[in-house]
Amino acid sequence: MVASALSAATPMVVVVAVLVAVCRGEFTVVVPDSSSSSALVNAPQTGLSDRARTDPAEQRAVQEVMAATGNGWASGIADVCRGRWHGIECVPDRGEVYHVVSLSFGALSDDTAFPACDAARATLSPAVLALPHLRSLFFYRCFTANPQPVPAFLGRLGPAFRSLVLRENGHVGAIPPELGNLTALRVLDLHGNKLTSAIPATVQSLAHLQLLDLSYNQIAGEVPHFKFQHLSILDLSHNALQGRVPASLGQCRSLLKIDLSQNRFAGTIPDALGDLSDLILLDLSHNALSGPIPAALGRLSSLRSLILGENRMQFTTVPGDIFAGLRALTTLVLSGMGLEGSVPESIGELGHLRVLRLDNNEFTGVIPASFRRLERASELRVDGNRLVGPIPFGKEMMWRLGKKLRVGGNEGLCYDAKQQGLEGVVALAGVADCDSVRSRTTQHLGGRLRNSGGLPAAAAAAPCVSAGVCVGSWHVFVGVLVSLHLARL
Repeated sequence: MVASALSAATPMVVVVAVLVAVCRGEFTVVVPDSSSSSALVNAPQTGLSDRARTDPAEQRAVQEVMAATGNGWASGIADVCRGRWHGIECVPDRGEVYHVVSLSFGALSDDTAFPACDAARATLSPAVLALPHLRSLFFYRCFTANPQPVPAFLGRLGPAFRSLVLRENGHVGAIPPELGNLTALRVLDLHGNKLTSAIPATVQSLAHLQLLDLSYNQIAGEVPHFKFQHLSILDLSHNALQGRVPASLGQCRSLLKIDLSQNRFAGTIPDALGDLSDLILLDLSHNALSGPIPAALGRLSSLRSLILGENRMQFTTVPGDIFAGLRALTTLVLSGMGLEGSVPESIGELGHLRVLRLDNNEFTGVIPASFRRLERASELRVDGNRLVGPIPFGKEMMWRLGKKLRVGGNEGLCYDAKQQGLEGVVALAGVADCDSVRSRTTQHLGGRLRNSGGLPAAAAAAPCVSAGVCVGSWHVFVGVLVSLHLARL
């Protein structure tokens, strides 16, 4: 249990572990409530009288809430605050009275001792309304065998209430619009339930919201035009949301994370997102977004993860200059987008890049030589494109990346077998040796030349001083042959 003086306003510090799967990185975001000045301390207030006790009405309310979750044994607790029970946080008031400020239920891990719930019969009791100083409610996997709606009565919690977390409880039905009455709310986390219908428009009344996580539900409809000035975390991923990505998000200037992945968003990416100067993660993947990729994203100088994959943007190219302003990037995912044109050379200037996925597009030309400078890369995929020419990576880089380097599915790519130590490099499976490619091409073109009357002197004299130059020379070589053939028609 945590204690401090109630007379001094207590700040709530929300520690959000944003655990992002492969190719997203990991961030820990600390969102303080700056409206207050002193923190709770993990010890009773010194000098507190032994006669101090929990407010009797709050004592009864906590026991009712405990009983509703299957923890009827709590009725035997003489004083829920002075007993320092895990999952119950209290603060002392004047007049030797404790008030309950936080209740937490559910086994997060072996190291977390919140009271467990009887998943088959647990409910969320309206007795929480008898806790006028309550600031936080946390229920984790408490109602999974007894699915129930998010109670509308939660909208009647007191003016001190700041944080509502109902994660993976199996809640069904719509998000109650009454939650919009919690105008002091900082955290609304309904992740991993079975919630349906649309996001209620009343959510826009939560002007102090710092974290909104509605991910992994079945929510449909369009996203309201949020204009939260204090919002840091927005996660609406893995739902059935439709419509356009709201341009109003560009007015939420405190945003650190936007995750709208795995929905049904359509239309273009709004330029207004480029105004979010503090943004760290932007994930719009697995939607139906169309091009172009806005150059305005290049203004996101703090961005570490840009994930746009699996939006079929046929006939779209990547702005070559967009990466000049994205030097903090550690993750870039543009997989499966139907992107065309050359791979931007400027990607190789992203010195912090760890994950690069450009696979399953329509990129042409060569792998930029600048990619050799991606010394921090732990995964690099360019497979499934139309790239040609030699793979520019040295043997050290190829060995280091191992299976995380994927270049297959590009019929025109080859490698320089003269580099010692390339035997057994997994990434080269199915990739031809550049010398053998040149030999086969020479034989093929030689036969064509004998039938066409020879090669013009300018083409025959084209030097081949390295593998990289050879590729360019072969393009000139073939171009001259085509011109010669057309001239003879």
